[in-house]
Parts: sequence; C-alpha cells; structure tokens
Amino acid sequence: MNETVSEQTIPVFCLEIDREETAFQSVDAICGYFRARIEAHHAAVFIAEFDQLAHTRSLFEGYVGPGIRAAKSLVFCFGISLPEPRCLALRPRSIGVAETNQGFVVSFSEAPMPVVNAAMEDWARGLCMPSRVPAGPGQSAV
Repeated sequence: MNETVSEQTIPVFCLEIDREETAFQSVDAICGYFRARIEAHHAAVFIAEFDQLAHTRSLFEGYVGPGIRAAKSLVFCFGISLPEPRCLALRPRSIGVAETNQGFVVSFSEAPMPVVNAAMEDWARGLCMPSRVPAGPGQSAV
C-alpha cells in the first residue's frame, strides 16, 4: 500500500453579478441556464443539482452567512481525458450559484485543462447582459 497527500493550490473563478446586470431573476433560472449549456456540450454530462442552502439549514449545526438567499451547485463532468487515477480526486466539476442581497455569485474551481476553463467561463459570462459582460484576464470588455 502506498498513501500520499498532495497539497495543491486550486484557483477559484468567481463572478459577482448585480441584479440589473442579468436577465436571470433566480438561482433556479441560472441553474437551468447552466444545465442547458452542460447538456449541449459534446464532452460534458450533467450529474446532479444540489441545494446547499436547504442541506445546511437542515443541520442542527448548520450555518448560513448573512445575506445568502439561495445556494445550489450543479455537478457535471467533462470527459475529455483521464490521464491517471489521481485525477478523479478533482472530478466531477461543480458550478456554485448563490443569490445574495445584491445579486448572484457564480463560482467554480479552475480546471487544469484550458478548454474546460474557457467553456465554464464563457457560460458564466453569458449570464450578463451584453453591455455588462466582464472582461476576462487579458481581454477588453465587450
């Protein structure tokens, strides 16, 4: 038997969207949008939708931060490559969608594959109205 623990830093993509910056009015609507994008992608498969807020509230010791109105995660997987068994530790992927008093927060851990990151970032930015799409790193605003 061989046991190892790998310490890695995983960047997290986070997009905060004010209510007037998107046509979407609820976490459920945003989750529906993401699910459609996942199901339309040739290499992605939708697995589940998880209501983190309901779960946390159901726990005796559960704590929900102030201003969080809704919080769900969409679980899915891109099946582009499986180079080694340890890759499974970071799969499947998930996109978190939270509603706050100000608007919505979309977050996910960056993938080691640029094509996967590009798809997820494009999906997230697609939530914004065209005149309010934030520029990605090294890009100018639309």
